[in-house]
Amino acid sequence: MPQKIKLRKGLNADAIFSQVRSGFEKITDNRSKNITISLPDALMSAFAMFSLKDPSLLAFNNRHPDDTNLQKVYNIENVPCDTQMRTILDDVEPANIEPLFADIFRTLQRGKVLEPMVFMNNSYLLSIDGTGYFSSNKIHCDSCCTKTNSKTGDTTYQHQILGAVIVHPDAREVIPFAPEPIIKQDGEKKNDSERNASKRFLEKLRKVHPHLSLIVTEDGLSSNAPHIHELEKHQIHYILGAKEGDHTFLFDYVESATKEGLTTEHEIEIDDIVHKFRFINQVPLNASNQDTLVNFVQYWEITPQKTTPFSWVTDLHVTKENVFKIMRGGRARWKIENETFNTLKNQGYQFEHNFGHGYKNLSVVFAMLVMLAFLVDQVQQLACQLFQAVWGKLGSKRSLWEQMRALFFGYRFDSMEDIFRTLFYGFKRERLVILEDSPPS
Repeated sequence: MPQKIKLRKGLNADAIFSQVRSGFEKITDNRSKNITISLPDALMSAFAMFSLKDPSLLAFNNRHPDDTNLQKVYNIENVPCDTQMRTILDDVEPANIEPLFADIFRTLQRGKVLEPMVFMNNSYLLSIDGTGYFSSNKIHCDSCCTKTNSKTGDTTYQHQILGAVIVHPDAREVIPFAPEPIIKQDGEKKNDSERNASKRFLEKLRKVHPHLSLIVTEDGLSSNAPHIHELEKHQIHYILGAKEGDHTFLFDYVESATKEGLTTEHEIEIDDIVHKFRFINQVPLNASNQDTLVNFVQYWEITPQKTTPFSWVTDLHVTKENVFKIMRGGRARWKIENETFNTLKNQGYQFEHNFGHGYKNLSVVFAMLVMLAFLVDQVQQLACQLFQAVWGKLGSKRSLWEQMRALFFGYRFDSMEDIFRTLFYGFKRERLVILEDSPPS
């Protein structure tokens, strides 16, 4: 029998569930006082649904006819039915959920869990990108962005979010910040945009984390002067993709500089892969923004099969000593696609499933709660030895979620710790007792 695993204070599921519940209790409930389901109970029930990876709200309701485990494990006094949950959460302002992400992040900081995630120059690497999670030709709300087909005139209603996660090239885990919804703003008729959402996100980020040292990594759409100035305004470093088709002036400038011997060439071979670099510091971004100076890195990954090119602009001064690390930071941008959005959409979180759209905020509130449940799981993956042990034993997250739900539905537990310990150490199965009405006398 393996040695009993001890949990770190504040960095296990039950501790974080309690922290989440406390955060929900701080949100003002503007409904009348004559209510049967409290706002914290409704929010915690939705969070529990995403935490347990139930595939739909109906499945959540049907799977938990006995609310004992929800009351014990998730500290929910009264579990709402699906209609009650949707009605209550539709009125919640998504911004009121954002502080919970910061609270959990500070818990990680206090526990020194994030220290291995520091990337370079004592900074964290922050990958930012947008993704869609809802699209319909019929269902919509006032916040939906719209897209009209020019040929048919049909309108598609959409919801997107701007996600931002701390990543590290050597880590499987990502730590998400509160996402920024890409929705029609109050009083606006025009669609929202990823660029506007990015401005809002960066403003909030600096208010919540004024001294956090960050290096943002994004795709080629972000390497434009207005966005770079926005990052500089908030004192955030960057490694941004740069495509030749979008930066003809920059690439021509670097080509001329190469002929004049002004660029630096550098090559490293590791495990039969040749890493070839060309870089130059302080060059103009484009013809119309020649006063916006950036440092430019070209990189070719050369294997016996093929050569793959990449390029970035950055404000980090590039040298032979750090260019390999800058390259790894630029390529780590994909972790928001693979370890975040792909996980949310294909690994049990049902991110693109319509749990309920509502008329005001419901769709966005559900998206925020999915991301919050994902954050809690990432914290456990990063800091909880018991979670890590169960995951290792079962071999996959999908198996872990399935067996966790089976135990949660079939037996009574007082904590998520008990469920994980049951999964790791095993349990004694007793013969099933069938409860039937007593036969007539």
